[in-house]
Amino acid sequence: MTGPGRVEPVTWDDLAEWYDRKQGEDGDLWHRALIDPALLRRVGDVRGRDVLDLGCGNGYLARRLQRSGARVTGIDRSRGMVEAARRHEAALPLGIRYLEADAGSLGALPSRSFDLVLANMVLMDLADPAAALREVGRLLRAFGRFVASTDHPCFGGDAGARWIREGSAGKESVARRIDRYRGTFDDPGVWNGPEGRTMSTPAYHRPLSWYADRLREAGLAITALDEPEPTEEFHAASPLAGAIAAIPLHVVLEALRLPGPPGPG
Repeated sequence: MTGPGRVEPVTWDDLAEWYDRKQGEDGDLWHRALIDPALLRRVGDVRGRDVLDLGCGNGYLARRLQRSGARVTGIDRSRGMVEAARRHEAALPLGIRYLEADAGSLGALPSRSFDLVLANMVLMDLADPAAALREVGRLLRAFGRFVASTDHPCFGGDAGARWIREGSAGKESVARRIDRYRGTFDDPGVWNGPEGRTMSTPAYHRPLSWYADRLREAGLAITALDEPEPTEEFHAASPLAGAIAAIPLHVVLEALRLPGPPGPG
């Protein structure tokens, strides 16, 4: 039991049922009205494409892409999340395959079997994202795409950054103070959960250059980088919208799988 102000560490399996209800079929506010619009613009037309949803959660994006004409496989390390996704599939079969697997060890999937790998708010949660990116490089066909959203390495997260507000109402300015950036460190994700519980799941800060290096080593070349802006819905619902409109908390990146073996060259 947690006391006032205490953060309770939990696993994704612990959160699975609550998270499934939270995401539903369209994603929660932060996904639906802030992150996903930029992500899906970058994903583009998926008709006839083989798509891997890496860290699929309850599968809401997998279902959206399958309905848009893709052939989707969803994987997640959390058994609870996979079970939730499979329940949705059983209730309304779309032909999506869901697998319980670690993102860094996907040997059950053959090399060069996907046109697109999608990772929506996943990379910062992985203890070993370098292994996951190597698997992405292995699984993508030549000139296939990797599209991922994550906490902004420069401005996102909580452990090394905080908001600073100055001035009075109507003339307030907002800034983001960054205490740590270049290193790697634990930066748990904090959730306002059910029954007033404040919970955290493991997550990690890594600088932008770290991700660029690991993508290159996996044979992937960054071709686009977007910083999602709040939509009208987000502005109407979140008091943080104005601050996020000025300073982005998330990044959407696209990387192309180059032909040939992965390597630093």
